[in-house]
Amino acid sequence: MKSDTVFKYVLHLIAVIILALLSLIFITLFVNSLPSIKSLGLKFFISTRWNPVKGEFGALPFLVGTLITSFLALIISTPFSLSIAVFLSEYFKRGALSSVIRSGVELLSGIPSVIYGFWGLFVLVPVIRNLELKLHVPPYGVGIFTASLLLAIMIIPYSASIIREVMKLVPADLKEAAYSLGATRFEVLKGVVIPYSKSGITAGLILALGRALGETMAVTMVIGNANVLPTSIFAPSNTMASIIANEFSEAVDSIYLSSLVELGLLLIVVSAAINIISRWVIKRTSKV
Repeated sequence: MKSDTVFKYVLHLIAVIILALLSLIFITLFVNSLPSIKSLGLKFFISTRWNPVKGEFGALPFLVGTLITSFLALIISTPFSLSIAVFLSEYFKRGALSSVIRSGVELLSGIPSVIYGFWGLFVLVPVIRNLELKLHVPPYGVGIFTASLLLAIMIIPYSASIIREVMKLVPADLKEAAYSLGATRFEVLKGVVIPYSKSGITAGLILALGRALGETMAVTMVIGNANVLPTSIFAPSNTMASIIANEFSEAVDSIYLSSLVELGLLLIVVSAAINIISRWVIKRTSKV
């Protein structure tokens, strides 16, 4: 009984510490954003111009760039994440091939983002440039599509690992019952495993999306760093994280610096909003 009380106390203490850290981060960003909030107001969120020399600061291009790259990366990565998870949890649970694939996925998740950025510059950018030439679009090479592809590769290990673990938790009795009724392995996967695991699959994909939203270095190296509203998925752009990384050290004016901090605050708010929506979606899918 005493050990249970101590355990509950420790859990409550950890929860308080986490809430305190989140509150301190939010308050710090908000306080340092006040000069920008007072000077620019709502114009900061709807303006498309970012020109520190003229004192023009608009967050809309970076908000759009962040959302497009992140969601496009999620769309690209989802089929691969599901395939890897299904392969490792249902078809090759053990053996040398399974071990090699698992080790490769874990290694991908441990590679520093700057290395992904270098690989993207030397390998991915030339490939995308050749594709753009064939599609008769400006052959920048860098841009939103390149950044999305790189992000998709980076977030696959996170979603694939979670989805694989969730699929392994499907009760064997359910699958055996389906097999006894004459269902094939694909039918068991489609009718039993995926429906039972859909809330966990959603959670894995949302975690991957959160990883994509905050990625900085790799995206900065391949997105083109153009402070304009993107006109196509092949156009150079910027994300909220990349513009902060690029210009924070150059910000000497108080409004300029405060605007960059406000971008960080906006990034936290967007991430929190997506997490709240995802929790609602997970609850809805778990009830169905």
